[in-house]
Amino acid sequence: MKNKIGPKQNPMTLKTPPLSSEFTMHIDGKDGKEILVCTVGKTILHYDIRIVNDLHAILKAHGDWMELGSTDEQKPAKEGTVEAWGRAGNNPVGGWYVLKKGFRGRVGMYIPPLIEALGLAEVTHLPKGNKIKAL
Repeated sequence: MKNKIGPKQNPMTLKTPPLSSEFTMHIDGKDGKEILVCTVGKTILHYDIRIVNDLHAILKAHGDWMELGSTDEQKPAKEGTVEAWGRAGNNPVGGWYVLKKGFRGRVGMYIPPLIEALGLAEVTHLPKGNKIKAL
């Protein structure tokens, strides 16, 4: 791995795929489980930590570029995107990887930069329509 996800005292600072906003990601515990904590301004998102390995595996199996398709929880995700996979009933966790109801969208916005920083994938950095591919 290129980088390592640290604790709250030493979070990773990342940028959204269009490189327009910064956010941090760190590991913490909740209900006896390790989780990813993403802080975007004052908004805090919690992700099942399995998303890192699961997304990398699905990208490897896909074998090509996959559209990110980031959108809010209240909006439908475009079929075949990282966002759709992150909430699909047939993914490895059987649904949402985001653990806080009301904040469960945006898998396609915040997880791909983390996967890229860990050296597991490559992400395009265009103003819109970004994609990810496993390394």
